[in-house]
Amino acid sequence: MSVFEDRTRECQQRLRDDGASGVVLFPSPNLYYLGGFSEAPGERHFFLFVPADGDPVFVAPQLYEEQLRDVTWVEDLRFWSDTDDPLPLVEDAASDLGVTDGKLLVDPTMWARFTQDLRAAIPDAEWGLASDVLGPLRVRKDDAELHALGRAADAADAAMRDVRGLGADAVGMTEAELAAFVEDRLVAHGGDGTSFETIVGSGPNGAKPHHHRSDREVQRGDPVVFDFGTRVDHYPSDQTRTVVFAGDPPAAFETIHEVVRDAQQAAVEAVEPGVAAEEVDAAAREVIEAAGYGDEFIHRTGHGVGLEVHEEPYVVGGSDRPLEPGMVFSVEPGVYLEGNFGVRIEDLVVVTESGCERLNDTTRDWRV
Repeated sequence: MSVFEDRTRECQQRLRDDGASGVVLFPSPNLYYLGGFSEAPGERHFFLFVPADGDPVFVAPQLYEEQLRDVTWVEDLRFWSDTDDPLPLVEDAASDLGVTDGKLLVDPTMWARFTQDLRAAIPDAEWGLASDVLGPLRVRKDDAELHALGRAADAADAAMRDVRGLGADAVGMTEAELAAFVEDRLVAHGGDGTSFETIVGSGPNGAKPHHHRSDREVQRGDPVVFDFGTRVDHYPSDQTRTVVFAGDPPAAFETIHEVVRDAQQAAVEAVEPGVAAEEVDAAAREVIEAAGYGDEFIHRTGHGVGLEVHEEPYVVGGSDRPLEPGMVFSVEPGVYLEGNFGVRIEDLVVVTESGCERLNDTTRDWRV
């Protein structure tokens, strides 16, 4: 049994427990998670029907036939051509699977056009969201997922070591040039592109948490925030380091960097099964607030990472969700002094039976 089939059977058990008749997925991380096929959403009707009992069915455009047959474990594949109306095929699939009424869950990212067509084709169904059953499954990573996440983290670590290796040669490079360097090194170390747009924020740009890149040249003494990742087997990495390539950093930088590093360490040490996500956030926040920079820590401490770079669990105040073994999330406190500089340090951690393990192991020092 493939890992995708195994996940599907777990999903079906949750559908039965939830009293749902089935789930309909659209090209998305959820469709890959169960069907093993990855594709961006498009204008054509492309569905994976998973009933609470029985075998799933793909209803897909004919031009994907060879690709689907090559990768998916699903055997019942029904294709329509561009000269066909796909809705009769949708109606037949729903009828054959017995999901024409009852509670039917749809992918939360499905475009409105397709949800409307499903409602027209299956008018007697009661509708809900697939995240109700897939969320609890995806939040705990299996061995295959953890292996891919670890390899993606290794590629990011190796790229960061290459960044540090630039030393004083990075002075005079633009943020855009440094971002291109990072992206080249990610691929060189086995990554598949980037998992999100690379962030390189130098000097005052580092005080903007989601600044991406610009033509600003790195100056001597500039703190530079690097936040980047790649993918391996569909799973991403996400790492942040703040470094100074040459010269003396601004006043208070060394103190703030130490505060952020201590805050991150405190948060990592707070991670263990049963602890509420908000307690990890609080552990980081308490360190930064005690140092007098609480107002400059302006975002949550972390977010889950899996097929999506941002997913459950969210490590934020007000989240009483207990942590469970197999959860993977970022721990990334930061302090941002508007107009001056920013400091953020981020690693991914996986919750274990007794605590957690970091997926990143490069130095967190600001010196290169």
